[in-house]
Amino acid sequence: MELTIEEQLRAALPDLTRAERQLATHVLTHYPVAALGSITVLARSAEVSTPTVVRLCQKLGFKGYPDLQSSLRTEVEAMLVSPLAKHDRWAGGAPDTHILNRFADAVVQNLQATLRQIDHAEFDAAARLLADPGRAVYVIGGRITHALADYFVTLMKVVRPQVTLLSGLSNTWPPALLDMKAGDVLVVFDIRRYENSVLQLVELAVEQGAEVILVTDRWVSPAAVHARHTLVAHIEAPSAWDSTVSITVLVETLLASVQTLTWAETEARLKRLEALYDRSRFFRRSR
Repeated sequence: MELTIEEQLRAALPDLTRAERQLATHVLTHYPVAALGSITVLARSAEVSTPTVVRLCQKLGFKGYPDLQSSLRTEVEAMLVSPLAKHDRWAGGAPDTHILNRFADAVVQNLQATLRQIDHAEFDAAARLLADPGRAVYVIGGRITHALADYFVTLMKVVRPQVTLLSGLSNTWPPALLDMKAGDVLVVFDIRRYENSVLQLVELAVEQGAEVILVTDRWVSPAAVHARHTLVAHIEAPSAWDSTVSITVLVETLLASVQTLTWAETEARLKRLEALYDRSRFFRRSR
């Protein structure tokens, strides 16, 4: 699977000069918008020289800045691909094997690429934010990812208190924002085609002082510019829709990590929860 420019930048960081690293960090922080303008604007925004921009492009294997921009525009176009276009692209070159095999192969590649790309320090920092008992946690998903947000909240409510699933209806946001304090955490799931309403909520939450943890795809949601931590998953599959398997793995691993950090409280909550289940006879008893 061909690496995106973002992935190439992250991989190259250890071998860059100070100025090049400063430029790369600026592009990653404002990806992909930062590199879509003129070379002069990019250099000025990153506080480096235009020759530094050219050198970084060449280190990534491009002839120059226009060549990098051409590849980046192709990536941006892929962000907004419709389900119909996705299906046509996959169906046209599909190998002559069963769909189960094709789909499984794509999912495994997605998971491998996701795990290679995740920064462990970034992941651990996100988990620590979620484990902090002094911070309330709010979670929002999009048209497809709302199911992942719901799943995350269902289990996180057991792990710790003060976890709220936000509705996709924007008229429900003001009451939630009313209670959102500086330092609270907003977990956002946003994959292509990025939703304007999700970005609007992120902007409002950041104004309230919230810390944003963004779970997105490899083309990166526009909400990333406001995120303290961004976790990127690979999602392409031989289907009209993207696969969320890699995102589910990130969700479940985050839950496991937070559970480990808060185990003393989580264990007590689990015991109380099991007692309540027993009293209500919620589950069938095995004979």
